[in-house]
Amino acid sequence: MKRFVAGESRSQATLFPELLDDFVSEDNPVRAIEAFVEALDLRQLGFKGVDPQATGRPAYHPAVLLKIYLYGYLNRVQSSRRLEREAQRNVELMWLTERLAPDFKTIADFRKHNGKAIRATCRDFVVLCRRLGLFSQAIVAIDGSKFKAVNNRDRNYTFAKMKRRAEEIDKSIERYLRQLDSADQGDPADTEAQTAQLKEKIAALIEEVQQLQFIEIQRTQAPDQQVSLTDPDSRSMTARGTGVVGYNVQTAVDNRHHLIIAHEVTNVGSDRSQLSRMANQARDASGIKDLTVVADRGYFKGEEILECHKAGITTYLPKPKTSPSQAKGMFPRETFLFIP
Repeated sequence: MKRFVAGESRSQATLFPELLDDFVSEDNPVRAIEAFVEALDLRQLGFKGVDPQATGRPAYHPAVLLKIYLYGYLNRVQSSRRLEREAQRNVELMWLTERLAPDFKTIADFRKHNGKAIRATCRDFVVLCRRLGLFSQAIVAIDGSKFKAVNNRDRNYTFAKMKRRAEEIDKSIERYLRQLDSADQGDPADTEAQTAQLKEKIAALIEEVQQLQFIEIQRTQAPDQQVSLTDPDSRSMTARGTGVVGYNVQTAVDNRHHLIIAHEVTNVGSDRSQLSRMANQARDASGIKDLTVVADRGYFKGEEILECHKAGITTYLPKPKTSPSQAKGMFPRETFLFIP
């Protein structure tokens, strides 16, 4: 094709092979990841596998896996399988890992077994940002995000769910018993198979009732009267108007560079009791004494604002609209202005 930009032939050999380093610019973020990880003391941070085993197959160094994890975090690649594919085709990851491509199970196990060490790495990164003066602005924004757990909604039990399920089982048993009575009055040859099937369903429901009774004992012993079977620490909470079983992740972000200063995972669905704790964590992490915190109206609680005031933290957040006047078609108090 003439008068178009022409590429090189895939079978064309080159006299001087291109270096992988030539494809990564000097200001590429992967170079910052490389420098940061190489400066860490992984043994002191608590990473497993720093010292190799004397026998067995050689393992990947934790520094390589940490670089992959940080690259995925920076580029919003969370899946271990996607990180495995990126390590095989992404030039930046090839440069970062020196062409090593661990499988997804190795990447997933690294994250699973080094949770505390990764959290300590985040703290070291915050300390580095403090030394570089990136937290010069004394304004921090706090917000929460709902993260869905592996636990299915059907395997999460609250008082309302237990009550509703018990009522459904009672109605089902009554319906099956009525069907059994109707079957007894019919032709025995036609109803024998139907009767056996109904008895199996009733037995299954009775077994489920026994399981619910055991779960009810666990639920009543829980502090928040809630039980999750798959992820025991996950809880049912509201996210954007719908119910979800998961976690409430609190983050504090600086105003200038949008860096996460502090974060915490909680299973409390409401944000109203999180303001003072996150504000204090952000102040301790950033080293700023006169800190200003901004949050939405979901954090508005008098006790939390008072705790921030006692700690010398200035808070800005809107007051929630709790007046029922507007819902009734009346003017709320905010629309009136007093003129003396």
